[in-house]
Amino acid sequence: MVVLQLEARGLRDRATLEAMGRVPRERFVPPHLERRAYEDGALAIGGGQTISQPFIVARTTDALRLDDWRRAHPGEPVRVLDVGTGSGYQAAVLADLGADVTSIEYDPDLAADAEKRLRELGYAVEVVRGDGSGGYPPNAPYAGIVVAAAAPRIPPPLLEQLADDGTLVVPVGDRYQQMLTAVRRRGSRFETDELEPAVFVPLLGKHGFR
Repeated sequence: MVVLQLEARGLRDRATLEAMGRVPRERFVPPHLERRAYEDGALAIGGGQTISQPFIVARTTDALRLDDWRRAHPGEPVRVLDVGTGSGYQAAVLADLGADVTSIEYDPDLAADAEKRLRELGYAVEVVRGDGSGGYPPNAPYAGIVVAAAAPRIPPPLLEQLADDGTLVVPVGDRYQQMLTAVRRRGSRFETDELEPAVFVPLLGKHGFR
């Protein structure tokens, strides 16, 4: 997976590649899909949700540029908000990178399953049940925020909860086609880059799709 799907598409950040190689993706899919866990595509995990394609997880993680944030803020905790816990795979990759991860999930059943799975695998992730489109203010500000669901526009609360030099990565578009977008905070300014075309399930909640 790392060589054929990630490196072959130009991903070079060693920390991200090594984390993707360490996290056991087969533990984050339903038992009947374990043999397909490392395929180049998203897989259904129940509740109308999916575990994202490995490349998208790696691209999203890489775009956060957490090492850059660490260098700019030495000694400060690297807090990351994962919006849309799903099976917990993205949260596990971020935790493997040494981030202090809070993960918020709209579906209470998925949240409970992910919390149990992450705990059993030894990943220190705080899983919260709620409307992730509004972020999670109690643990803000965040060095990085990742959104694993499509938003019709960039949710303002997520921008507000970004730390200085922090990056938000979110797919923006309609229900059928989005652009994975990175937004970096520079004081009161925000710099936006379009990364990759993508297709995600819709983000539900006040700042998502109704």
